Amino acid sequence: MDVDNAALIVIDMQNGFTNHHSRHVVPVVAGLVEHWSAAGRPVVFTRYLNYADSPFERFFDWSRLRHAPETDIVAELSEHVASAYAVLDKPAYSLYTEEGVALVERAGWTDLVFCGIATESCVLKSAADAFERGHSPWIVTDASASDAGPAVHDAGLVVARRLIGRRQLITTDDVLRQLAPRLQAPVLE
Repeated sequence: MDVDNAALIVIDMQNGFTNHHSRHVVPVVAGLVEHWSAAGRPVVFTRYLNYADSPFERFFDWSRLRHAPETDIVAELSEHVASAYAVLDKPAYSLYTEEGVALVERAGWTDLVFCGIATESCVLKSAADAFERGHSPWIVTDASASDAGPAVHDAGLVVARRLIGRRQLITTDDVLRQLAPRLQAPVLE
């Protein structure tokens, strides 16, 4: 991973996606965001916002995440959201909306490090889109979860290995090792 040209993309850590299957990643993501920010690297949060007659309503009869508090990013991340490089609202799975594409291009990031909810949909789709656009996608496996349960999270990782490559699936410890040189305090003499 090229940390100097990377952004951490925190996908849809919203109240409406946080449940007994996914709550365990909230402190993991919060810790990752804290270290990433301390290393002086940009953090982008995405929020999924459903809308009337969306494909989710038409094909799944799913009309959730249309209003607060479901659409709000979890309280444990609110301080980080306030200081984020960007908060991107999206009407579909991927970071790669028109605004997201412009953001990534304008910033010049080559590497995008993804975490959040849900592994098998929004995290996976964003990483696959990054791959197809020539960026280096990374999925932080222990900082991602599925609100549909661990079996669905694992299925998402199986598909991710096939779509973006097994080496692109990393852990929080892997990220922290990459950040370590930036986090070490300078020695004062």
